[in-house]
Amino acid sequence: MEDKIVLSAHGINKEFPGVKALQNVDFTLRKGEIHALMGENGAGKSTLVKVLTGVYEKDAGEIRIAGFDNPVSIRSPQDAQNLGISTVYQEITLCPNLTVAENMYIGRGNYKFVNRRAQEKSATLLLEKLNIPAKAGQQLGTCSLAVQQMVAIARAVDMDCKVLILDEPTSSLDEHEVELLFSLMRDLKERGVGIIFITHFLEQVYEVCDKITVLRNGELVGEYTIADLPRVKLISAMLGKDMEDMTNLKNQKRPYTGASEVVYEAKGLSSSEGVRPFDFAINKGEVNGFTGLLGSGRSESVRAIFAADRVTGGKVKVNGRDVKITKPKDAMQNGIGYLPEDRKGDGIIQDLSVRENLILALQVLNGFTKPLSRAEQEKLADEFIEKLQIKTASKETPIKSLSGGNQQKVILARWLLTHPQYLILDEPTRGIDVGTKLEIQKQVLKLAEDGVSVTFISSEIEEMLSVCQRLIVMRDRKIVGELKDAMLRQNVIMQTIAGGKAQNG
Repeated sequence: MEDKIVLSAHGINKEFPGVKALQNVDFTLRKGEIHALMGENGAGKSTLVKVLTGVYEKDAGEIRIAGFDNPVSIRSPQDAQNLGISTVYQEITLCPNLTVAENMYIGRGNYKFVNRRAQEKSATLLLEKLNIPAKAGQQLGTCSLAVQQMVAIARAVDMDCKVLILDEPTSSLDEHEVELLFSLMRDLKERGVGIIFITHFLEQVYEVCDKITVLRNGELVGEYTIADLPRVKLISAMLGKDMEDMTNLKNQKRPYTGASEVVYEAKGLSSSEGVRPFDFAINKGEVNGFTGLLGSGRSESVRAIFAADRVTGGKVKVNGRDVKITKPKDAMQNGIGYLPEDRKGDGIIQDLSVRENLILALQVLNGFTKPLSRAEQEKLADEFIEKLQIKTASKETPIKSLSGGNQQKVILARWLLTHPQYLILDEPTRGIDVGTKLEIQKQVLKLAEDGVSVTFISSEIEEMLSVCQRLIVMRDRKIVGELKDAMLRQNVIMQTIAGGKAQNG
């Protein structure tokens, strides 16, 4: 084994019922290297990480770790930790009822004989070193999701690891916190730690990584240095096809034609979540978006439209008729669908199958006294699994077993089954791969062509510009601008968010 290699995997195979998750995959991580592991959802990234960390046992292949003459056996996360492999997963797996310090040190030593004072002192020093805005003695559940993520990273770093695996660690972090993490990653790199970094943010890969390994459909596409793999080639490697579809996406978007057939209209709408009263309307077949910084009120506004939060004021018209929408079922009965921002918390029911998740909204509309027959459920599930190309071993597979992108497709299918006239999509492509993003964006444009009105929210302004004909700009939980036509430019959007005067042209 070369001196600089801290971890190598060769010929790794892993199969689940009906799915070859990894097929003869090789991976090499060197000392003091930040190595991106890239691929579409379902490409095998998370499976490889779980094999390397003992969550899954490989079916074939070998893993070698620096300092060991023979291949190692990793049969549990504890084995991985003992070998110097620390992991921070996309989903936070800490205990919100324990303190920050207890979460950082739980599972290390005899819990009954822990010196709490020394533990909190040690945790405080680490929190200060990493500039994490939390106190060692505070209950973790009182921290924001972003701070909880940073605590998980601090826990992994404190284990004196040779290999640090970060699986979507920035998904809950703001720009400042991402910079803190990158600073820490660079510091660990200088100390010789090898870092495996999984993210769907391409710009982050090119900002902090040295190398990229690409997986596709459970197979190795290749290992590349950053300099040898420009973004277009990376996306092509991930998708297995050229970029023509992506470059042509904007050409499919129709221009905004002004007021025509108004599908939904609100006057003075407000909610219990502090959204200031706002007016809003959307036309038939229009794709518009709400944009603004995190906390601007964009998600709270669409939750008010769907009555996902308690509506505290305002009047609503659907197709010109005065209607009362005070709960989600009211919205559904008026032809409104809503894909929520929090896929796992508000979207899927993890222990139910793909079929059961898919038919849920339609069953609610029908009423539970009129259950869909099993044959009808299966027919609808088969139809939409094929229509949206949902990758699943079967329609009876628990939805929690699917990749994030495929879970998102199931939720989208759930609403398409109800034939909505107005569909709200809040961060439909967050945390999913480039290929699935493109499929969802195309589906949005196809829905608009078919006359469905769509409100689309994304943290990525470029994505909003790709699909939206009109943008509602928010700041401090109120609407501060509306942009269309020549005003739909990134610099104009940023000026409007910041409060500067947007210039046309």
